[in-house]
Amino acid sequence: MSTETARERLVVIGGDAAGMSAASQARRLKGPDELEIVAFERGHFTSYSACGIPYWVGGQVAERDELIARTPEEHRARDIDLRTRTEVTEIDVAGRRVRARELDGGAEYWTSYDKLVIATGARPVRPDLPGIDAPGVHGVQTLDDGQALLDTLRATEGRHAVVVGAGYIGVEMAEALIHRGYEVTVVNRGAEPMSTLDADMGRLVHEAMTGMGITMVDDAEVTKILTGDEGRARAVATDDAEYPADVVVLGIGVRPETTLAREAGLPIGAHGGLLTDRSMRVRGHEDIWSGGDCVEVLDLVSGSERHIALGTHANKHGQVIGANVGGDYATFPGVVGTAVSKVCDLEIARTGLREKDARRAGLQFVTVTIESTSRAGYYPGAALMTVKMMAERRTGRLLGVQIVGREGAAKRVDVAAVALTAGMTVDQMTALDLGYAPPFSPVWDPVLVAARKAVAAVRAG
Repeated sequence: MSTETARERLVVIGGDAAGMSAASQARRLKGPDELEIVAFERGHFTSYSACGIPYWVGGQVAERDELIARTPEEHRARDIDLRTRTEVTEIDVAGRRVRARELDGGAEYWTSYDKLVIATGARPVRPDLPGIDAPGVHGVQTLDDGQALLDTLRATEGRHAVVVGAGYIGVEMAEALIHRGYEVTVVNRGAEPMSTLDADMGRLVHEAMTGMGITMVDDAEVTKILTGDEGRARAVATDDAEYPADVVVLGIGVRPETTLAREAGLPIGAHGGLLTDRSMRVRGHEDIWSGGDCVEVLDLVSGSERHIALGTHANKHGQVIGANVGGDYATFPGVVGTAVSKVCDLEIARTGLREKDARRAGLQFVTVTIESTSRAGYYPGAALMTVKMMAERRTGRLLGVQIVGREGAAKRVDVAAVALTAGMTVDQMTALDLGYAPPFSPVWDPVLVAARKAVAAVRAG
């Protein structure tokens, strides 16, 4: 009697954070005699830090390969059949197979699966405007995108750059272009930059960026990219003005890349992302998992689903998926929406809900804003920061924190992120035993100063 077990096949669509984390974790748990792993990636690179691209473009990171955590060859050496420059064009759920096309040769073929991981990431928002596809107009999502932008910057004689959009990507690319010696204009359709912040905190970002020499154009809609005699971008036009541009960078944001999943009939949420359970299994499908920028996740503060494109979540999703595919068990409980960014020496951080998020969730709340310093005021290098805190009226439950300041500001948001995850009240936060010494903090840390003021607001309300 044979004791051999049939070897299963895991197919992974997407070769970056979530997909290859899932493949690698599954391989740790099951050897190639138990589990065959086939992964498809349409680009040249795998397992890289897309978040690091602005710093590579800006010159703080010297070489592209410093952003790569694991090359395709390293994955293949671990018995993962990784097929780069190969795009999956169809998922046949009923037939348990995917159709793939080799981008360089054009060959197409079907591959069957026992278990499937969809990690197709997100796609940059690229509005349908005249001139949007002209040479000199760049999105920044992949290493290939970053290389194309660098090639343009090195070949361009002019020194004017326009960034379209003022979210995380937009402000980080504005900094990168400043470092490259460009005169930078940021065109933003919102009233203030960083729509992930409340408008009053976004105003602080606007003022700081203007002080750095960046031209900020808010409440403006780009209508077209103007081109020159050779067809290259030469300016960005709005209804009211034209802004000269030797290079244009699109930093409008991203949306979940779920075209394949949608066409396959898989469940899609209100924000366009795949819906999964806590094990990252696609709802209603026993042998299909999904993670990374193409899924929606549970917001632990509001209790609703939301889409957040961050490498930290994608890697955690992949670890959870790989554990479950490999026969172990793991879950992803949700997020509180923590994010940090910077533009030159300005640090920007947020976690939890904005005011409009809380209203949408039907919550009643109080907000407080304080100014403090990163160190004891008498210690050299103390830098100002503004902390805004929101708490639920009556209960005092912490709902959100936003911080804008200089050195030492952004990572203070982690204290608030832990408090949100634990469901703490602002009153409980005031008793937190945080580290103190004059080089690191005032006696009362800025987050705790805000918590004390929030306690008073809750009691007064």
